Parts: sequence; structure tokens; C-alpha cells
Amino acid sequence: MVKAINYWSFPGGLEGTLSPFDAIRHAAAYRFPALELAIGDVGAALGVDADERTCRDIADAASEAGVALPSVASGLYWSRNLGDASPAHRAQALDDLKKMLQIARWLGAKTLLTIPGAVDVFFMPDRAPLSTEHVWRYATEGIRAALPTAEASQVRMGIENVWNKFLMSPHEMAAFIDQFDSPWVGAYVDVANLIPFGFAEDWLRHLGKRVVGVHFKDFRRSVGTLDGFVDLLEGDVDWPEVVLALRDIGYDGPVAAEMIPGYRHHPMVRIANTSNAMDAILA
Repeated sequence: MVKAINYWSFPGGLEGTLSPFDAIRHAAAYRFPALELAIGDVGAALGVDADERTCRDIADAASEAGVALPSVASGLYWSRNLGDASPAHRAQALDDLKKMLQIARWLGAKTLLTIPGAVDVFFMPDRAPLSTEHVWRYATEGIRAALPTAEASQVRMGIENVWNKFLMSPHEMAAFIDQFDSPWVGAYVDVANLIPFGFAEDWLRHLGKRVVGVHFKDFRRSVGTLDGFVDLLEGDVDWPEVVLALRDIGYDGPVAAEMIPGYRHHPMVRIANTSNAMDAILA
């Protein structure tokens, strides 16, 4: 398994203002052999409008620094996604997805974190909830439409479990993935996102070879809200069991720490703490 850090963990990452080149330098300085970059909207430091030359320059800089770029994330899925209520938003989301698959290829990444839709978005109270049937139908259509681009790019779409009230069990996640019968669709398991309603080791073992990406963070069930996300080793994730499950299923890809939001003061201390914690967890 490859120790990685997500771009959003660094100051300026969530805002999309952090240069990918600076993110690479941060990853190297804090002993992360791999970095998960994130694609933002048009105008971001790495936007959905990024061109091949820019991406190749980023990949070259990462190679020179000894930092791999195995996976790519994006936050665009919240503002528009494949399972949206609006046909225009669904069409835009499909266009975004195809562009992001191409960008991932130019960066040399093998996996694009993908959120296909949301029944509910807890931090967007003005957005009306959608039915599971609606999201499943249109998310399925969208992923299927993106498959030729994924295959051409040789980039897998990793469906992530997030707080969107969609794919709430490993059985649902497996069924959604299996309907495509494609090596270009897999599971991206966030071990902390599922703690309020499940166990990471159970999800990992059930999903097995479908797992193409993993996020590391920690969560306290007793809090149960967004404030429940804490530093690695401070929450209720059973880390020895998670690592054992990853080994049991033969997973040898990146495990990317996604530590957001950062500390209010001295945010890079959290990066250092995360690096040390991951060394202990993976050992």
C-alpha cells in the first residue's frame, strides 16, 4: 500500500488556490510518497479546463520530487452530478466527468474519485432531496455514458461512499458497481465516512477486488456530526482491522489521508501528525 495525502488537506486546497506544484513540494517535505490532486471548477489552480501541457508539467514535477500521482479527486460533484434533478446539470456533470478522466490520464493517475449523485446534501439545505430510484437511474446512465472515455483514458472511476444518503451499505455499493460489468468502475472506500452506520473492515471485505481507492481519516461515533471527524488514531476506526482487511483483499494501491478542515493555527502540524500516524498504521 502506498501512503498518500489528499490535496484538500493542505492550506488553500479546499479553496482551489494552492498550486499543484506547491502541493507536490508539501507532500515530499512531509514524507508522503504519493499525492491525490483535486480538480476544481474553471479558474481553480487545477481546474476542469486544465490542458495537457499543464498536466504534463505537473506530472514531471511530481516525478522529479519522487511523488507519485496515483489518484485524483474532485468537489465538482456537489454542485452538479450525474444523478441531479436538472437535465442541464446532468449533462454538464457528464461533460465534467469526461474532462476529468482525461486530466487524470495526463497526470498519469489510474483512479478518479467519483460521486455519481446524491439523494440529499446535508450542507446544502436549499437543495430538495431526490428519490433513491431517481439518483440510481440517472447515475447509472451517466456512468455508462462515461465508460468509453474511462477505457480510452485507462482511468478507473472509483465510486466513493459519502454522506449523500446513496449507496448506504456495501451490498448497495457492490450492486451499483457490478451492473456495469466493467474494470473501469470500482469502489473508493472512505473508512471514516461510513463509521456512523457501519464498519470499514466489513465494507472492505465485502467489496473485495472492487476496491480501487481508499481514504484514511477518523471519526468519533459519540459526536455523530461533521465535528466528529478527528485526527488519525483519535476516533473509532479500528485501524488494525482495516489494515488486515486491506491485506486480506490484496489491496496494494494508494491510501490517501483526507484531513479537512485543517487546524485553525499552524495547519501544517496536522500534516506532520498525519504522516506519523500513517507510518504507525501501515506498519
